[in-house]
Amino acid sequence: MRYYVIAGEVSGDKHSAFLIRNIKQQDPKAEFRGFGGDYMQQEGVSLVRHIKDLAYMGFIEVVAHLKTILNNLKFCKQDILSYHPDAIILTDYPGFNLRIAKFAHKHNIKVYYYVSPQVWAWKKGRIKTIGKVIDKLFVILPFEKEFYKQHNIEVEYNGNPLLDEVSDFKQQEENKALFLKQYSLGEKNVIALLPGSRTQEIKKMLPEQIKIFDKYKDKFDFVIAGVSTHSLDFYKNIIGERNIKIIFNETYNLLNISAAAIVCSGTATLETALFNVPQVVCYKSSLLSYLIAIYIVHIKHISLVNIIMKKEVVKELLQQECNYNLLLQEFERICFDHEYINQMKNEYQQLHSLLGSAGTSQKMAEYIVKDLK
Repeated sequence: MRYYVIAGEVSGDKHSAFLIRNIKQQDPKAEFRGFGGDYMQQEGVSLVRHIKDLAYMGFIEVVAHLKTILNNLKFCKQDILSYHPDAIILTDYPGFNLRIAKFAHKHNIKVYYYVSPQVWAWKKGRIKTIGKVIDKLFVILPFEKEFYKQHNIEVEYNGNPLLDEVSDFKQQEENKALFLKQYSLGEKNVIALLPGSRTQEIKKMLPEQIKIFDKYKDKFDFVIAGVSTHSLDFYKNIIGERNIKIIFNETYNLLNISAAAIVCSGTATLETALFNVPQVVCYKSSLLSYLIAIYIVHIKHISLVNIIMKKEVVKELLQQECNYNLLLQEFERICFDHEYINQMKNEYQQLHSLLGSAGTSQKMAEYIVKDLK
């Protein structure tokens, strides 16, 4: 079978890569082409666009890059028709991928969508589109199946893919000692700084995160989780002369040795919880993007941990609250307040049980290959 796979961000790239690995076990002659990143490329996908040219955040930023996005859409449609895939697998990235789903449906190509657009938070009008143009939607949050059932759409929930990815990593326990030695870590507790993967969010978040370094640089080792879609100089231009380690594409190894983490909202909040690391979540966007979001988004929390648990488990500092004083206050809690730390870790265990068990990618692969045959 020939599969066209599209992921627009690092998390989607990783989810897609695990799925592709499992599809190859079910369909040894499978061929893959599409939009993605390093993880998908390592699984043998022939990339025609890399995620470093795709990821834009915020309403204003998307408008600013609209010409590029439209050109990518046009190219993608042409490339799909040239490739003649048996199926298209779309991972997250809804603004782009739902348009491709409509196009594929029009041309009678099977569409499998991985990671639901957050229609339960905003843009509920997309529900009708999903019901019409997607052959099967695979959701990754436990409450989403019931949500779609209320709208007469049957979806598949086989657990969260992060359970597979974290479990796969933890089987390689020898990584911990090697990682500590390779980067000369271990003498002091490590603090992970996860500023996101997209250019705009890193420029907004990292300057706020590194302010804590100035006060606690002698007590902790601060390490930035870098992504290969950005250069070392890109990060150094933000941190200046500060002696902060920047380690690329090693987020799991970093979380595995960290005592605490300062995390930009997104998939990373859930990954941090699955590694049992106390965290504070922070997020800042342009003022206009934030005001628009307030108007159209209908959820109380932005971190996946809090959304799934339906309460505040980890502190969220947004926009004007994402400032030095409040960030320092919360940082000291997740480092020194043992009662608070233990409470958060206990909540993490409940979160893990809500997500189910590992095996998401394998079950998805089995469904897709069987459905196509």
